[in-house]
Amino acid sequence: MGTITTSIRTDAALKREADRLFADLGMNFSTAVNTFLRQAVREQGLPFKPSRNVPNADTRAAMIEADHIATDPNAHGYHSADELFEDLDA
Repeated sequence: MGTITTSIRTDAALKREADRLFADLGMNFSTAVNTFLRQAVREQGLPFKPSRNVPNADTRAAMIEADHIATDPNAHGYHSADELFEDLDA
């Protein structure tokens, strides 16, 4: 079966991020788009559930806090759950 050239418009930064992701997955942008299209045809719909599932304020605050803890060199960490529970019992 023959191929055609198709063009799409997208944000340049998004395209760069997508190219890096697809390269990590062992494919190029064209292969990724073709994979998406084949899956959409196979499922007769989008191959994912579109949603507006946006984290609420509490979740966003927890995500920010987790990021701060993960990047804070002074944050106390644990090597095991047992170590955590021992510290909680103290």
